[in-house]
Amino acid sequence: MLHFYKFSQKLILFLLIVSGLSISASAQKTNRVQPTWWFGQSGALNFNNYRGTTQMLNSNLSVPTAFHKGNSVRPYISLLTEYRPNKTVGGMLNIAWDNRGGEFNTVIAPCNCPADLSTGLSYLAIEPSLRLAPFSSAFYVFVGPTLGINLSKAFVYKQDKQVDVREDWSDIRKTVFSAQAGLGIDIPVSAKNSETQMTISPFASFQSDLGNSPRTVETWSNYTIRTGIALKFGTKKSALKKVPDAMVATPVVVVQEKPVTVIAEKDILFTVRAPKVVPAQRQVKETFPLRNTIFFDMGSSNIPSRYVQLNRTQAAAFREEGLQQNQPDNLNTGRSARQMAVYYNILNIKGDRLRSNPNSTITLTGASANNPDEGKLMAENIKAYLVNNFSIDASRINTVGRSKPVVPSEQPGATQDLALLREGDRRVDIESNSNELLLQVGGSSSPFLKPVQFTSYQLDPLDSHVILNAEGASQLLKSWSVEVTDERGFSKYYGPYYTDRASVPGSTILGDNVSGNYKIVMTGETVTGRMIKKESAVRLLKKEDSKEEGLRYSILFDFDKADALASYEKFLTDVVTPLIAENSTVIIHGHTDNIGDAKYNHNLSHERAIGTQRIIESALSRAGKRNVKFESFGFGEDENLAPFNNKFPEERFYNRSVIIDIIPGN
Repeated sequence: MLHFYKFSQKLILFLLIVSGLSISASAQKTNRVQPTWWFGQSGALNFNNYRGTTQMLNSNLSVPTAFHKGNSVRPYISLLTEYRPNKTVGGMLNIAWDNRGGEFNTVIAPCNCPADLSTGLSYLAIEPSLRLAPFSSAFYVFVGPTLGINLSKAFVYKQDKQVDVREDWSDIRKTVFSAQAGLGIDIPVSAKNSETQMTISPFASFQSDLGNSPRTVETWSNYTIRTGIALKFGTKKSALKKVPDAMVATPVVVVQEKPVTVIAEKDILFTVRAPKVVPAQRQVKETFPLRNTIFFDMGSSNIPSRYVQLNRTQAAAFREEGLQQNQPDNLNTGRSARQMAVYYNILNIKGDRLRSNPNSTITLTGASANNPDEGKLMAENIKAYLVNNFSIDASRINTVGRSKPVVPSEQPGATQDLALLREGDRRVDIESNSNELLLQVGGSSSPFLKPVQFTSYQLDPLDSHVILNAEGASQLLKSWSVEVTDERGFSKYYGPYYTDRASVPGSTILGDNVSGNYKIVMTGETVTGRMIKKESAVRLLKKEDSKEEGLRYSILFDFDKADALASYEKFLTDVVTPLIAENSTVIIHGHTDNIGDAKYNHNLSHERAIGTQRIIESALSRAGKRNVKFESFGFGEDENLAPFNNKFPEERFYNRSVIIDIIPGN
């Protein structure tokens, strides 16, 4: 693989050197015949690169360990057409067989044996491009969209000591849209006055993974570096044939000035979404998923003190129902405190459920990096607490030690945020096949424990926020801020912001006012140093406290994954959708932890939120329900809007979520 990448680099360098020579030569007079239309074919190598996550290969096979990265070299063959009306601007069209196959990096399955995944993915590619020869020379660049129509979707999964699985991917997109950019050079190989011209054209291009996700599920994406050679033919009657001297007249030279092209800097589209009324608070009945994990501090196998541990007398009196009914109100950051109070009682909740269901059993799987014995000790300490304090029969609790969890956060080859990833992998997971202990959200594959339900008051719910959208700001602006001015001329300032979206609670803007008209001015500085200003206006009206009750559900995701939606589809369809009445508003907001690139996390959270909306919309349509309004947002790792902090691994795990708020229509 390294050899091929070096070859690719050398080819690009060669094109740049030769282009320099061609630019120099362009200053000299050229008498070569220049056809308008060219036809030919090309052959190239695709240096395919995979990233993202894939684990559910099809409806019959979900592998035990997720695959994330991969690469390989595969062939590319095309038929091409070029239109060159002049020496500078033209067009290109390639119709190609585009092989995007490859091998994912080897992972280690739970059996501590290697597992490999390869794919024979290929497409019929349609690639129109704008062709530019900026120096009127043989050197050219091209850029344009790409359309891929799937031809092959085969894969091979190999795991040590198991029979190879050769099947097809499920949920493969029939078509994928993306983009490409590249450069090349035309090297003539025919006589300059020949009516049929032939060139050999080395080229290199980059095929973006923008929009190039092969599947409608999971986050696997594919980008390609392509290098190859094209053979092109064009025909035109020569204007250089010998004519009698008597017919030669003094030429009239017409000099036509080239138009000056001014490339406009992209503009920012600024819009504001304001609520019709601003509720100060809302009573919410929340179904809170209970993660099946206890996280241990680095360097210690003792249960961390932040988990609530009761003595035998307290344990005998503990009941889960009492915990659900006595939670603090959600005042500002109270949501995190309220829900963490539930989660940190996970050992007591588990003890109460085991005590109430004497036929149920659990398995405690402890994981400690490169030390399965310590992982088992961590599991044994939890077992001892349940046996000694809740009087659970020890035979009902099995313990296992591993070096890595079954679904680890740290992946092979990871280099960033390793300390945070390893904190998340030092844990004990609770597993059970007893239905009394589980919420069958995703059927038998659901790893999460039966949820906790409670009612509380939500301060400044998301639908009370003024949402500020500055489309393109994350790419075009260094930062942006807003000034909000009321009718009396008093101003408040918010920001700076660095993403495309921000929000301000409507109650914060209103303050003590019951209503008001506000002018909103957005100012920002572009990356080129230009200042821009956009204006909008909103009217806000404070809503008196009402007795309406909203519903809230949460979906939890593993690290760097959006594919959990497939296992939640039955839950969203059968449990959540029937609770949505006509004329309701459904607010869906996706979040991530603070690990990784902020822009990537923003896109991941958006993908999670939109995927959830699509499932619910489809279920509503089948149920015949109409007039349901959706508002879906991806907030990424935004600390101002994150449901939880990111101090402890359990908070980061809970931040990997989509939250669904159902607000009655009245």
